[in-house]
This record gives sequence, C-alpha cells and structure tokens, in this order.
Amino acid sequence: MPKAKSFVEEIELQGHIIDSLLLPKVLDEILTRGGSYVIKEIKLGKRQVDPSRARIEIKADAHEQLNDILRAVHEHGAVSTTPRDCEYELADMNGAFPEHFYSTTNYRTQVRIAKDWIDVDDQEMDCGIVIDIPLAGRASDGLRGPSLARPANEPRARCIAMVHVKKGDPIVVGHQGVRVLPAETTARQSLFEFMSSAVSSEKPKGVTVREIAATMKRTKAAGEKILAVLGPAVVHTGSVEHICELIKLGFLDVLFAGNALATHDIEQALYGTSLGVWLDRGLPAEEGHEHHLRAINTIRRLGGIQNAVDKSILKSGIMYECIQHKIPFVLAGSIRDDGPLPEVVTDVLVAQDLMREKIKGVGFCLMTATMLHSIATGNLLPAAVKVACVDINPATVTKLADRGSHQTVGVVTDAEPFLRALVMELKSPLAV
Repeated sequence: MPKAKSFVEEIELQGHIIDSLLLPKVLDEILTRGGSYVIKEIKLGKRQVDPSRARIEIKADAHEQLNDILRAVHEHGAVSTTPRDCEYELADMNGAFPEHFYSTTNYRTQVRIAKDWIDVDDQEMDCGIVIDIPLAGRASDGLRGPSLARPANEPRARCIAMVHVKKGDPIVVGHQGVRVLPAETTARQSLFEFMSSAVSSEKPKGVTVREIAATMKRTKAAGEKILAVLGPAVVHTGSVEHICELIKLGFLDVLFAGNALATHDIEQALYGTSLGVWLDRGLPAEEGHEHHLRAINTIRRLGGIQNAVDKSILKSGIMYECIQHKIPFVLAGSIRDDGPLPEVVTDVLVAQDLMREKIKGVGFCLMTATMLHSIATGNLLPAAVKVACVDINPATVTKLADRGSHQTVGVVTDAEPFLRALVMELKSPLAV
C-alpha cells in the first residue's frame, strides 16, 4: 500500500523555554491535536539567565490538522524556521474583520514586513492587527495580499478593536509572519512572580502586601504610572481614607471605576453614610436609603464633580482628592446605574476608548473589590503590566486569569485591611 502522506512543518522555540514550561506546553499541544513531533535540536542555557533553543519537526495527517497545531503552538512563542512575511486582507466593511483575521493575545507581538520583525503597538488581547502605512503591492480586490514590500517610510502595525475597523484597512490574517513573545519566568526571583500562580485565601498576605508595595515603588521609580480600579465596596468597608492616602503619597495616577464608587464616595462625604449606613457606627441612618440618590442629585444640580469641589460643596473623599491632585479618572457606566453622575460615560464603546487612552504608560494596576471593571481593565492591559487583584471573592481573580490576565497576583481578603496594610508598607522605607 502507498505510504500515507504527511504534512510537515519545522518550528523553533527560543528563550527560557524550560523553566517557563513553554517547551512541554508546545509538545503537549502537538500530541493532544493528534500530531507527532521530532526534536531535531535542543540547546540548553548553562545558567539561569541563559536562553535555550529547540528546533522541532511537527507531523500531521492533514493540512488542516497541521494548521490547527501551528495555531496552538504559536501562542506559546513557536515560530517557523522558514519565516515568511505576514499576510493581510483588506477589510470589506466597517466594524468587522476579514474572516481569517489574526486574533491577538496580550503578550508582546511582532509581525514580519519586508523580512524585518516589527513590534505591534498598543498590545491588547482580542483585537486584530492593522498595518498603518501605504503598502507596496497591496491587493486591490480585498483578497489575501502578497508579502508586504517595505515602503519608503518605516512600517508600523498596531492592535485595532473590531469596532474601529474601516473598509479598506489592511488587516493581518493567519499566523504566517506573526510571532508572540510570551512572558517568561527565569527563576521566579521575585515574590510577585511566585505569587501569580494559584488563587488562594491561605497565601501569606503580609508578605504579599510587602511585595506589592515594593512593586509599586519600583513602578514609580521607573517613571511609570499606577492605575487603580475600584469598586463601591472600597467605600462600604471604610477604605476611602486609605485610597486618599495613596493619592496624597503619589501612588495613584489613574482611576477607573463606575457610577457606584463615585456615588457612594460622595454620599459619604456629604452625609457620612454609604448605602445609607453610618460608616462610623455601622447602623442604618433614618431615611438613609435616599442618601445615594440625593448625593447624585446634588452633583447633577451643580453640573458635575469639578463644580462641586470648586464651590466647596464636596470637601473630602476619593473623587475630591482626584480633582485636587488632577488625577484623571474614567467612570464607566452600566445598565443598573442611578442618575448617573454627570462624569459617568454611558456609552461603553466610548468608555473603552477612554480607558485605552489612559492606560498608556501604566506599569502597575491595583484592582480592588470590583469584578466587572477589573475584568474589563484586564482585557485592555498588555501582559507586561503587573496586576494585583484584591477581592473577598476568589472567583474574581480566577475569572481574570481565565480571561488571559495571567500576570495577576490574587489576594483574597477584605479591601479595608489590605489597603490599610498597603499604605503602611508604602510609608515604610523598607518596602523597596
């Protein structure tokens, strides 16, 4: 009987592929998808800082099976040993990608144009890649284009959200000429890296808080910004003073939240309650259930939070300190919002774009007591941005990891004791 035809592709892995488990992950992807492999060459680094290299031949019984394997291993940083320039198709309509578009991860990504690998700007998961310059040899019929020839000016590529695609945009398709550079673990030298494994309420919180504080100090020393994503439980648990202290200490540069956080923060400043409960006594106030709506009404009648501060009506709280210290914030609305406050962005697509703009330059993100805003922000952040997610519910951090934000350190605890300890560590000269 004639021998069955095999479909073969040779790939290469480079970097810290052993201690980051990239090599076993790639081999597992090949086998679970029905393929086979031969390790043609492997060179291991002699020291922890030395990279390793492996060259692997993949065999499959069908072309589509081989493509399926290549798509899977691509996300772990595997590239063909015979790289070709990326391919593109012109978008045939506004607001949608071509059928075979390349779907991005949050890891650093490069595309190959005219034999050069260039970084993709604005890295974000669940987007496409658009080539931003006039291309020599662009297909005029919107079908798969040829390899891209280098134009006179330097090529650029960037992530683009589906909603922003315009007809005629050259969108990268397939995996050819695209490579991912996944985050690598050399020796888990910092506790931050070590703690970013499983989510557990039994992890040593004191050590974790110290490392988060040290990471925040290193972030500021590097000239990068710190983003806080906060939910209303920050106010309910009596943590407003701690967030205000973070702002005063210079450890909060951007704030993402919703209508609820701002509303209850302002309610506390105006009435001393949160959700109608006295924060100093823990008892419900008479007619306290109206306080949050009256707080919103007060701000709306004044024309906004800035005006309330300028007129000395709002004299304390998180939003007050943001105005006073010129901290930019994005309040993204939801269907359940009362009011909402004038600053709340009710168009979710507009809110997404504002958040994309504000995360530029962010090196660390602290998420506290909000599942939906945390996951939304995690989807926008590149993997290089370290994230600490603090929530009483372990599912919040688990969902972040499941959505691809693997750089997240999870701290399962109430917001107030964590934030109180964090402020103390940031004030300590030992947290470096």
